[in-house]
Amino acid sequence: MTERLPLFPLSTVLYPGLQLPLHIFEERYRQLVGDLTGGAEQPAAFGVIAISSGREAGQAQPGLYDVGCTATLRHVEALPDGRFDILTTGTRRFRLHEVDASGMYLVGEVTYLDEEPGEDAAALARATTAAYLDYVDRMLSSAGQAPRTNQELPTDPLLLSYLVAAAMVLDLRDKQQLLSEPNAATRLRAELALLRRERQLLTHLPSLPGTDLIGRGQSLN
Repeated sequence: MTERLPLFPLSTVLYPGLQLPLHIFEERYRQLVGDLTGGAEQPAAFGVIAISSGREAGQAQPGLYDVGCTATLRHVEALPDGRFDILTTGTRRFRLHEVDASGMYLVGEVTYLDEEPGEDAAALARATTAAYLDYVDRMLSSAGQAPRTNQELPTDPLLLSYLVAAAMVLDLRDKQQLLSEPNAATRLRAELALLRRERQLLTHLPSLPGTDLIGRGQSLN
């Protein structure tokens, strides 16, 4: 059975467990925040879904990928001119089946996806941790930055798979594919392949611009 979920299309991918700050200024999304904070007893949430074609802002409905992640409101700051600064946390993946565009903002018919470790997840997590830390070292070196200090990574395969997916510098299609993987093991396998690819690229690049490997900036609607 599907559930109705307000949608917030963005040119980014949100993963469970990761934070996403947003600056809300479009009228339709002001309305969305107002609707979500209008006295609900449960933590308010909406669906972040990546745009496959079209634009983030404007009136035309963009093309959307079919897997997204719910964003639970953690903090809402109402600004004097009616805008909002909000902080959200990714919570549950969902599959989008239909879109209702009849209201001020999009509403999706969605089903929520299970989170399973998958086969050999623990061994894949160890291999991915080693490959990712090597990737971070190479990125820092290419950017002319100091080596990393001790970086603690989660040992849980599911949490690790989402952290690595969020932290790697990848294009939107790769990010979306990682979100869509059926379980942690398949996501970790895909990340290992991407880390090997990125290692080859970094080997042949003399330098890179400074990059925040784990930070996430605000996205404007």
